[in-house]
Amino acid sequence: MRALYIKEIRSFLSSIIGYIFILIFLISAGLFHWVITENTNLLEGTEADLIPFFNLAPIIFLILIPAITMRSIAEERRTGTIELLFTRPISDVKIILAKYFAGVTLLIVALLPTIVYYFSMVSLSLDPEKFDHGATMTSYLGLILLGATFVAIGIFASSFTSSQIVAFILAMFLSWLFYDGFTLLGSFNLMGKFDSIIQYCGISYHYEAIKKGVIDTKNIVYFLSVIIVFIYAALTVVKSIKK
Repeated sequence: MRALYIKEIRSFLSSIIGYIFILIFLISAGLFHWVITENTNLLEGTEADLIPFFNLAPIIFLILIPAITMRSIAEERRTGTIELLFTRPISDVKIILAKYFAGVTLLIVALLPTIVYYFSMVSLSLDPEKFDHGATMTSYLGLILLGATFVAIGIFASSFTSSQIVAFILAMFLSWLFYDGFTLLGSFNLMGKFDSIIQYCGISYHYEAIKKGVIDTKNIVYFLSVIIVFIYAALTVVKSIKK
């Protein structure tokens, strides 16, 4: 598994895909938070915080993460190299996990430079000692969990087809559905008391809860559960390919 994980990391960094993902994320975040005059601009807020960043980052991830995961298994299926993977002394679950952790690693690498935003806002704060460091750290944790969930969804979508375009569209739709779709559906008040249950199934419900600065076990369990479900779904699809 370690060898395949390193191979996946190298494939990201030896091709232009990994760098494009990191650059687009940093450039788009930089423009929206430091240049463009909108409510996402960190310099124009009434308080020195990173709330605009944590509000916008999931929207960027909805597009970029499906773009980096679409080739993970779909390309293997298209070129036939997945058959070579099956002949190696590595289990199917380790194949999926290696590709998944490689995607999460790239996600974390992309987020690391944004730590500069954190130090910048602390410096710009009128009273740096009162800056809400705890809420910022938990928000970063929530963003990583959200991104990791999108990666799991992307891996599943990529395993489902040999077309990268189809994998991209499917991953983006499923990511949106779990992030905002359930929340939107529940807001229509069509199902009475079940509306709150529908909203609870959405990623944004739990992400917003973590952003408040309190780490609740049920929110962590939710993210881990969704990740496990989609990894298991991808594993099931891969096993069906071998038959």
